[in-house]
Amino acid sequence: MAVRIEQTVARAVSSATDVGDAYTRALEAIGTDLEWNLAAAWEPNADGETLGCASLWSRDDDADEFAAVTRTTTFAPGEGLPGAVWESDQAVWVADAATDPRLPRQEAARAAGLHSAVGFPVRSERGVVGVIEGFADRKLEPDQELLNTLEVVGAQLGQLIERRRAEETGVAVERRHRATLEAAIDCVITMDHNGDVLEFNPAAETTFGYTSEEAVGREMATLIVPEELRDRHRRGLRRYLDNDEPVLLDRRIEIEAVRRDGSRFPVELTITRIDVPGAAVFTGHLRDITDRLEAERELRESRTRLVEAADEARRRIERDLHDGAQQQLISVAMTLEAASRQIEESPSEARALLDEAAAELRQATVELRELARGIHPAVLTEGGLDPALRGLASRSKVATTIAAVPERRFPMPVEAAAYFVVAEGLTNVARHADGASSAEVEVAEADGSLVVEVSDDGTGGATLDGSGLRGLSDRVAALGGELEVTSPAGGGTRLRAVIPCGS
Repeated sequence: MAVRIEQTVARAVSSATDVGDAYTRALEAIGTDLEWNLAAAWEPNADGETLGCASLWSRDDDADEFAAVTRTTTFAPGEGLPGAVWESDQAVWVADAATDPRLPRQEAARAAGLHSAVGFPVRSERGVVGVIEGFADRKLEPDQELLNTLEVVGAQLGQLIERRRAEETGVAVERRHRATLEAAIDCVITMDHNGDVLEFNPAAETTFGYTSEEAVGREMATLIVPEELRDRHRRGLRRYLDNDEPVLLDRRIEIEAVRRDGSRFPVELTITRIDVPGAAVFTGHLRDITDRLEAERELRESRTRLVEAADEARRRIERDLHDGAQQQLISVAMTLEAASRQIEESPSEARALLDEAAAELRQATVELRELARGIHPAVLTEGGLDPALRGLASRSKVATTIAAVPERRFPMPVEAAAYFVVAEGLTNVARHADGASSAEVEVAEADGSLVVEVSDDGTGGATLDGSGLRGLSDRVAALGGELEVTSPAGGGTRLRAVIPCGS
């Protein structure tokens, strides 16, 4: 009997699709051979302290209620038939499950007409990994030979189940690995100890221009490494394999790579040795950093331009103060000194000089106010965008309409950026927009940003290459915004800034 049951169980488990199916097939094989009415498999729950039903087989519908109770019951060590087997690590025979007070499912067994019950451990190298129990609708006397047979079957079943679980785990790991490779944004290339490609993920296919089928089996050096670096790559691999001293392993480096079409581009590379038995296997993670380096270059240039613009602004203020207001104030001082000398000798001439000084002082005040407006207009600080932009429009040499301006206030850096976009835009219309007879300014909120537009009806052809607009672009970019110019020939010019405003 023992050999027959072992063979039956082995055949049943070998054709199973997964561990759950393996248990079900094993239960059916054992139950059918031993003429049981119901059989269940138990395994430790996630807490490791109780047993739960992992699978159940039933010959007919008479035991449905008992099956339902079994599926929802858990057992601690020593509790019920499964718990007794789990605790003792030995097969257990119950003469009548319908009358045995030690069994929590006694009433359900009686209602289902179940009597004799047998439980035996499922073992593997890890020890007891589960319990099998079977029930019959008749009372049977304990059979030690059968118990011995079931102990052997439990050991065999444990080995089969563990092997199947290991296979499933391996398949699951492989599927997760494959899914990770396919979803990875970075290029992932696996290389063996000879330097030949073993894996080439979709990101690598897109980046380098080779299909996985074309890349696998080829030497990585000739595939993606620039020609002048190939010998260095090969020497480094040989040196590592000879003395196991890593130079580049597990370090992030920047280097050049080459595409199928011969074009070169910068990459960030990290190489790791995979911990597998046998010959060395390496995985390289590569990321195209062309855009990042370009963004860093643009940032450096932008910062340089901001510094240069600030220096130029300070020099302009110094010149304006020296050539304008300072000269006016010096002149006022000299006039006042002359008036002081004439007070006693010629009061009328002194009064004339005082009037002249007052006029010069008023003119100096006007020049200082104009200078301050170029630095930061007081009306913007006090009243916000609407009055500040209307002031710009009123001083524009080209007829300018304010189409819309939000009433609410915005953070000062945002308002300042919007103001200077309009100021520079209207200045460019007056200076460079050939044929422009009108301009329009519109400011609106959209998607958490302030959108500022200055448009004219001139001949177009403007670009961001001018120093004024380039500096303005840097100012907007410093706030996380963007500045663009649309200026088709003959179609007028539109200056548009999108400035995040945190709302």
